[in-house]
Amino acid sequence: MRNVALAPPAASPLTGGLADSLFEAAARTPALPVLARRSAGSDGWEEVTAVELRDEVVDLAKGLIASGISPGHRVAIMARTRYEWSVLSYALWAVGAEVVPVYPTSSREQVEWILRDSGCVGVVVEDEQSVMTVGSVCAGLTSLRHVWQLDAGALEDLARLGEPIPVTTVDSLRRIVMPDSTAVIAYTSGTSGRPLGCALSHRSLAAPCDTLLAGWRHTAAPPGQQPSVLAFLPFSHVYGLMIQGLCIRGGILMGHEPDLSAAALAEALRTFRPTYLYAVPSVFEKIYKNFLRTAQQAGRGAVFERAAETARDFAAAVERQRLGRGSGPGFDLRLQHALFERTVYRRLRAALGGRVHRATSGGSPLHRDLSLFYEGIGIYVHDGYGLTETSGGITMQPLGREKSGTVGQALPGTEIRVADDGEILVRGPSVFQGYVNDDAATRAALRGGWLATGDLGSLDSDGYLTITGRKKDVIITSSGKSVAPTALEQRLRLHPLVHQAVVVGDNRPCVGALITLDPDFLAHWRGGLSIQGDTPSREAREENALRDEIGRAVAAANSSVSRSESIRCFRILPEQFDQSNGLLTPSMKLRRDSIVQHYAAEIDAMYQARARLPRQSIHEEVLSWDDADDVFR
Repeated sequence: MRNVALAPPAASPLTGGLADSLFEAAARTPALPVLARRSAGSDGWEEVTAVELRDEVVDLAKGLIASGISPGHRVAIMARTRYEWSVLSYALWAVGAEVVPVYPTSSREQVEWILRDSGCVGVVVEDEQSVMTVGSVCAGLTSLRHVWQLDAGALEDLARLGEPIPVTTVDSLRRIVMPDSTAVIAYTSGTSGRPLGCALSHRSLAAPCDTLLAGWRHTAAPPGQQPSVLAFLPFSHVYGLMIQGLCIRGGILMGHEPDLSAAALAEALRTFRPTYLYAVPSVFEKIYKNFLRTAQQAGRGAVFERAAETARDFAAAVERQRLGRGSGPGFDLRLQHALFERTVYRRLRAALGGRVHRATSGGSPLHRDLSLFYEGIGIYVHDGYGLTETSGGITMQPLGREKSGTVGQALPGTEIRVADDGEILVRGPSVFQGYVNDDAATRAALRGGWLATGDLGSLDSDGYLTITGRKKDVIITSSGKSVAPTALEQRLRLHPLVHQAVVVGDNRPCVGALITLDPDFLAHWRGGLSIQGDTPSREAREENALRDEIGRAVAAANSSVSRSESIRCFRILPEQFDQSNGLLTPSMKLRRDSIVQHYAAEIDAMYQARARLPRQSIHEEVLSWDDADDVFR
């Protein structure tokens, strides 16, 4: 068992609640822009200063008090990532209330469970559809007294209602909030069973933010510039909440983008021009595929692929140099990199607004090749690690010693231990208080002060943590071979045609994979085929070509594992895993058990087809793959 603990925390200890940081910023730097929202009727952004935001929070807090919201009351926010979310959360914290984030895409059953389990007295929703969802479960929720609708002017109504309440009442309530008071009840994604409500204190939410700001804030923008972040990840997830906390506590300008469509996000990046990017691996994968597709459509696909390979090679050489394991890029590589900087890389950065130079990926592991690509084009992407139960991130890359393919080292003040069975254990100030209404689950997770994360990983000799998967996701084949699916799924998703991948094989003779396709790249790929003939024969040959291409993606993924762990059969699915079909959590995690149940017939057919497959078939490359094969020749 290895145990890693770094230096003591660099940040000052918290003395009050989360709302205090906004009030202190308004007193210290009243004119500092802290939030930005879309200007009506244009693609510009209107900046909101610290004092303006504080006054808006105070007005709303007075309305909440007038509505009967008191310290300890729980109020759910069921909305996308929008300006009002930030105002609401800080107003609730200012009066000592607890925020219960709810994904706006949650089902009726999920909404009912969260509101009932948490005992919410109020819920804030966006639109009429959400009002109807909450209304359909209200009858059984005896604690629920208020349903506020943002699009119907709820915040304005609350501000008017609170006009008679003196400002001193808000100040009095804010000052009695203690660091260990509960600030958020964040429900887990519920990949198996009902979601559990994690009680997160003001201290635990502030701890990772303050430590990161103390040690790394200066990397979020060039000297002399105010850092800026475009928030588009859900505030209903702890990752999004941590981004909000970093911005408000660190004086980082934050814009909100509620629309997660590719077009809306691209436009927001272009106009807001953030200096730092927070996203999840699927976003970084999608951006890369869009770069490739755009280049291919312009007839420059081969140039882009050479530029991407050069970027990865250059970044790997730089990494070896900073870790003391090499002399850095050679003359030829530096020359080639400089050429692509002028012709390719700066254009790619411009597509992200032109100012992003560092980023963080979280939620699930980011493949090392993608991390090296982005670093090579001038945007270092730190692969972060954290859980709902740890109030967000608990690791970070040490400056000047970054190592792609890992999630860095434990934050100062946090300890990480890897148990004998590979499970990651964590201890530190950001660990949660426990699960609401579930003492048994709390005892199972917290063992002698250590949080059992359920994640598998390893620590190298320098204390860098690598995540290898989830304990509950490990596949055991009928021969007894244990296979962690994460690495294979990551590698599959690197292929531009692959959107999602789920590795299966429990109690099966070998490992298989269910694959969904990226619709945008699939349309582009089909358009580039030059297959002649009548419609039926052309379509059949297109499907054969598609299966060949996915077979090559599987063979490439197999190159990262041993033969006994390799994928021997696969099935391309006609639909994607989505929240609407119950196969994806609101935080975009795969519901593996549900997927296996949903596609049980397809999985059976896949293994039966493999048993009948002739050796000369197109799957020869996958089925007969050997450790020594070079699948890239």
